Amino acid sequence: MERYRNCEGWNRRSCLKLGLGAFLGAGFTDLLRMQAMAAPTAPLVSPSGRRASAKSCILIWLDGGPSHFETFDPKPDAPAEIRGELATIQTKIPGALFCETVPQLAACSDKFSVIRSIRHEQGNHGAGNHYMMTGRPPRIPVGCGAFVSFHPSLGSVAAHELPRDNNLPGYFSIPSMTRSGGPNFLGGKYAPFVVEDNPNNANFRVRDLSPPLGLESMRFMQRADLRKTVDRLKRYQESAAADPVTAVDSYYHQGFSLVTSPEAQKGFDLSAESDKVRDAYGRNPFGQRTLLARRLVEAGVPFITLNDGGWDHHSGVFTNLPKQMDVIDRAVAALVNDLDERGMLQDTLVVMLGEFGRTPKISTLPGQSSPGRDHWANAMSVFMAGGGTPGGVIVGATDRNGYSASDRVLSPENFVSTIYRKLGIDPGKIFHTPEGRPSLLVTDTNPISEVMG
Repeated sequence: MERYRNCEGWNRRSCLKLGLGAFLGAGFTDLLRMQAMAAPTAPLVSPSGRRASAKSCILIWLDGGPSHFETFDPKPDAPAEIRGELATIQTKIPGALFCETVPQLAACSDKFSVIRSIRHEQGNHGAGNHYMMTGRPPRIPVGCGAFVSFHPSLGSVAAHELPRDNNLPGYFSIPSMTRSGGPNFLGGKYAPFVVEDNPNNANFRVRDLSPPLGLESMRFMQRADLRKTVDRLKRYQESAAADPVTAVDSYYHQGFSLVTSPEAQKGFDLSAESDKVRDAYGRNPFGQRTLLARRLVEAGVPFITLNDGGWDHHSGVFTNLPKQMDVIDRAVAALVNDLDERGMLQDTLVVMLGEFGRTPKISTLPGQSSPGRDHWANAMSVFMAGGGTPGGVIVGATDRNGYSASDRVLSPENFVSTIYRKLGIDPGKIFHTPEGRPSLLVTDTNPISEVMG
């Protein structure tokens, strides 16, 4: 498995995969139960004082760029070389059709919105990922395979702006970090914590939630005391962004709390969920990771990214995509319905997208025997549910053949500003880098009004 490094060069395996922090006064399992039972009694207000419609966001990232034709924006009246091989199905939205790949989402389409008219001009993976993940286009050309961070990601900003008093990391990315999911100048403290292991396995455990094998408790505590002694030494610089060691320190202290908290370990025991619930999400890695994301929301984590790869369908768009989407359709529909039944959908934002859509023209590349679609940034579909998002709404449209957003044309800035505003974060806020350079969070702070509720 590829090991990612963030913008400051630290190995994510060594300092970011620390799982959940310990709780004060209540075990993790108890806290999950209490928060699930608690109903909001007043409008949500962020620490900045801005009214928020969501307390948490689950961002489902389909890395590679899923086809809008084969998901939420089919074109049944287009020519065959554009229309493709898959059929369309009815939804609960009058006049709106989805592709046959998402039957369970079509059945609950009255609970979410689909935005069909976001477009941009970054037609490769690295640049498109950065634009949709941060709301800022890259400053220099970025290659398809690049892992870049010119600006803080949505998750890192949420972790920075929405602090919690429960010792939890503010930002999780499961099972890996996206290409541009890092903190940039916010510093390593706001990089995502990665839960890499497969929760569908019977022996699933969150890495670093227990002392290393062979290290008995007394010896482990003695090592912790030695670390405290070393930490009394003066650092060269106080800024975590300037001194990587101080940023690593924050992960160490949270990680130590985890290691000494058996309650935190129990919180990740998905066997505590009923078979009915687990089956509804799907007994597969993505399904159980989606269920884990719901539990993290219950625990008060403000931002969770589910990173799912393999959506770059230059070939196999009519064979591979339906198989992949079957897993996604089941899990995301289960998540929406589960949150709704628990009374959590009203303050949990669920978003699903990739970096762009796919070309209208179907093609078979040299050396391939299966047709596919290439990168296409002029059109894409974005799924949005919860956090005050109205159900049964289609925002904007692409033209008859799906070439480009044609009605209510929107930008990545509008999309990112929508998420920030729903979380109570001011998208027009100005941050300052460690060098003192001002950096505007989003240049166009207008949200997508149709989904603001």
